[in-house]
Amino acid sequence: MWQTLIVEDEQHARASLRKLFAKAEIPFEIVGEAANGEEGLKMIRELQPDVVISDIIMPVMDGVRLLQLAREEGYDCRFVMLTAVSEFEYARQAVEYGASGYLMKLSLDLAGLKQAMDKVAAELGRMEKLRKADKWFPEKSAQEPTDHPEMNRIINYIEEHFAEEITLKRLADYIRMDASYVSDLFKKKTGTTLTHYIQNRRIQAAKMLLAETDRTVSEIGRSVGFENDNYFIKIFKRWCYVTPNEYRKEQKFVL
Repeated sequence: MWQTLIVEDEQHARASLRKLFAKAEIPFEIVGEAANGEEGLKMIRELQPDVVISDIIMPVMDGVRLLQLAREEGYDCRFVMLTAVSEFEYARQAVEYGASGYLMKLSLDLAGLKQAMDKVAAELGRMEKLRKADKWFPEKSAQEPTDHPEMNRIINYIEEHFAEEITLKRLADYIRMDASYVSDLFKKKTGTTLTHYIQNRRIQAAKMLLAETDRTVSEIGRSVGFENDNYFIKIFKRWCYVTPNEYRKEQKFVL
């Protein structure tokens, strides 16, 4: 369930939202309420919700300012703004600041809520996938991996195509160099052989899939570039000192 904070100065509006959430059968749980933006910001710091549904016009601090401050403090919770027709310009402004959308207060119904929250759920799902990817594959440094431009082209090619069949000849043809020269130069510039570099990249991807998905070992092996199950298990054990199934069990124990 995605955790949701309501920031709205009118108590009856908060109660109406709670009733709609209860009927909507959506994967969102209301974990807190605030009566203005200042209270809302304190609760964002405390609860760190996934979603904030905020009125725009409120005393003490309005919803647009709440969104601005939350972003300035580094919170990436999704915002859905509550607005009246006369406040539409504020809603447009909030979307420019990164709000996922808005709900019209006077005509809010079950269908409208579901539509808005389905969009938010999709955004949260994409964010979760990115967080998982960042965990296993940290953002690349602005600095090139080696001081040789053609070897960097090969590394970038491997990053994009590691799950496909990659041969020395294909890589050599890609940068228009002699295959034996490419092999020697790659090891000189990276400290490892091409074969080991590709294997390591595939195993890292396999580790992520074993830890984060329920896909079978066979499916994972094929999806990262190993056509033969036994070969996948052999190479995985060579790099990780355990079989894929043993690794998966270890990760579940850690979690």
